[in-house]
Amino acid sequence: MNIEEKQDVTPVCPHCSAGLQTIWVRRLRGRFGKRYVYLCPSCRKVLGISHRKGNLIN
Repeated sequence: MNIEEKQDVTPVCPHCSAGLQTIWVRRLRGRFGKRYVYLCPSCRKVLGISHRKGNLIN
């Protein structure tokens, strides 16, 4: 399997099909670490949630 890095491709929101030049991010704090929610700036729907492993204390 080959992996190609492409800088000339614009991702598309899976909800509203808008081209994503910018992605909004919001940091959430909780008991078990930091989480980040990624949002489409056009429709504000969630694109994904990540979790930073490691620190359990904010």
